[in-house]
Amino acid sequence: NPKETADNLKKSGAFVPGIRPGEQTAKYIDKIMGRLTLVGAFYITLVCLLPEFLILKFNTPFYFGGTSLLIIVVVTMDFMTQVQSHLMSHQYEGLLKKANFKGGASAR
Repeated sequence: NPKETADNLKKSGAFVPGIRPGEQTAKYIDKIMGRLTLVGAFYITLVCLLPEFLILKFNTPFYFGGTSLLIIVVVTMDFMTQVQSHLMSHQYEGLLKKANFKGGASAR
């Protein structure tokens, strides 16, 4: 919600450089969100339709459609993020053991 975001920015004392706080910020955020949504929609359409056009034009066997390819990429990216988070948590676990820190227990 651009209006709510603009109000939150105004209350916290933050602002967008060159844009007046309040209604002008809300209009600016709405305009930027519209542009991003449009660009994202064109990109997703291109990713989904490009394999279909290539299959039709070059008559090549391609076993994944555009939508399937998009799902595979998103799932792979999510999996990689989860693996990185898991590895980072193990690094912090080792650090806490070295510091002899026991979380949740009060020192006696």
